[in-house]
Amino acid sequence: MWWLYALLSALFAALTAVLAKIGIKGVDSNLATAVRTTVILVLAWGIVYFRGSLSEVHTLTRTNWLFLGLSGLATGLSWVFYFRALQLGKVSQVAPVDKLSMALSIVLAVVFLGEKLTWQTGLGAGLIITGTIVLIWG
Repeated sequence: MWWLYALLSALFAALTAVLAKIGIKGVDSNLATAVRTTVILVLAWGIVYFRGSLSEVHTLTRTNWLFLGLSGLATGLSWVFYFRALQLGKVSQVAPVDKLSMALSIVLAVVFLGEKLTWQTGLGAGLIITGTIVLIWG
């Protein structure tokens, strides 16, 4: 079932790029990021509340807080740079470069999480990198 959620994530990520490109026109990219973040904040806490998970906040450990906080910081910086790139470039150029994060995630997972690099995963990461190069400079 994970693949269904992953496909939905890809669909909404694709919509994000197109909708953001339209919405960012004539707007400071940092302001646009702040508006987007506010919407996500309300959505995420709304889901937590309506699913009844709010009472579990106290179960988070210091490690959870630290790494979720660092992940949030990385996400925020990613969005700031992404919106600026969208403001300056075409979606068809910015989105593929942004998706290099998939190949980088594979490398980081192998190095820091000890995940095994299979030939299929290595080939897939290589194809992502190659495809990005073709889309940008082809």
